[in-house]
Amino acid sequence: MRKIAFYGAISLDGFLSDEQDGLQWLFDTELGGASTYESFEKQVDTIVMGNITYQEAKKMTDDASFYPNKEKIIFSHTEKGSWEEGRFVSGDIVDILNSLRKQEGKMIWVVGGGSIVKPLLEADMMDEYWIQIAPVLLGKGKRLFEEGDYNYRLEFVETTQMGELTELHLRKKVENDLKS
Repeated sequence: MRKIAFYGAISLDGFLSDEQDGLQWLFDTELGGASTYESFEKQVDTIVMGNITYQEAKKMTDDASFYPNKEKIIFSHTEKGSWEEGRFVSGDIVDILNSLRKQEGKMIWVVGGGSIVKPLLEADMMDEYWIQIAPVLLGKGKRLFEEGDYNYRLEFVETTQMGELTELHLRKKVENDLKS
């Protein structure tokens, strides 16, 4: 079965974006040193994100550089249709990702946001995390980890310093339920 992973940056106080879905705080963060992106990206052939994340990411790139050669699954309540490398979907996130997990392929990358991550956490479907933490406090915005019905201890894999970003690489432990 294919793994599901989150790879992305958050503010020190846990936000993926500001209140207006903006990412300028991230683009103002100095990058440098070793990057894990290239090795991570080679492990992935399917990208999953919400429509707001998709629209914001598209503003930063052109069609040719928007995750080329990767299947893109975009969750949306309003958009419909498909294109050469992607499609808009709606429905139960857990059911759709369970279906994707059963197909042949590489790892599935959850780009964002928290409304996609939360049901996957509640269904115990997130396998690994590469979380880059930026030294910025936003105070408000969209959280990566929304309040929900989950309780996990993760296994530490490693940290990587990438300029001002500190990346935590974590993975799900086999015995994960801390509720008992």
